[in-house]
Amino acid sequence: MAGLKEREETIEGALAAAEQAKNEMAALQADNEKLLAEARAERDKVLKEAVATANAIKEEAKEETSKITAKMIEDAKATIDNEKRAALAEVKTQVAELSLEITEKILKKELGDKKSQQDLVEGYIKDLNLN
Repeated sequence: MAGLKEREETIEGALAAAEQAKNEMAALQADNEKLLAEARAERDKVLKEAVATANAIKEEAKEETSKITAKMIEDAKATIDNEKRAALAEVKTQVAELSLEITEKILKKELGDKKSQQDLVEGYIKDLNLN
């Protein structure tokens, strides 16, 4: 009987140890799940921050690109305007030079002889006397 009692106590001890191990395993599993949930939450937070940072960088790059593009367009317009003014000034100069050359040729042709010159002077004198 003593052996049976001893065996019963051993079985009860083993059952108690098994129950304790089962409870410890459940606690460990709960801790693991809690740690896993915290890790997932931390991962989600880091990913969310990374996405927000990437979007901010992308938006900043867009704005910078827009500023650079606007500046390039403004510079190009100014350059075009300056070149247009220079071209117009050159055309005006050429027109004035051509006008002078044509006038000179016409005057040389019209006043090539002494009589034409004298007629022109007399015509001016008559105009002055009338005014």
